Formats: sequence, C-alpha cells, structure tokens
Amino acid sequence: METVTISPKYQVVIPKAIRTRLKLRAGQKVQAIVYEDRISSCPSACSPLEGFLKGTDSPFLVERDRV
Repeated sequence: METVTISPKYQVVIPKAIRTRLKLRAGQKVQAIVYEDRISSCPSACSPLEGFLKGTDSPFLVERDRV
C-alpha cells in the first residue's frame, strides 16, 4: 500500500511503482470512484467497476446476453 499527500490544490501524485505497474502516462485520464469511505480509480479505458471485486467468490451466475 502506498501513501499519497493531497496538495493545497487537491492534487495527488501517483507513486512511480503504481504508474509503472498500470502503465500510466502523463496526460492520461483516469476515473475516480467513491465507494463507502474509499476512493478508487482506474484508467478511463476500463469499466469503472472492472476488477473492483476481483477475487470474491459469488454464488450468482452472470448471463451475458441479458440486459
């Protein structure tokens, strides 16, 4: 887990280890998601909830052809 500091202009710097792992680049857009008392973000190319519950075991089957 990495710690970031919020600047007086409410900006944060994403630590280099995270930028490298996610292959982020300058100027790239990311989506910020608030979940309960947490902030999560992902590159804008992904679905906002993609990987959000990764690793959980769900008893529900997903039917891809349903709307």
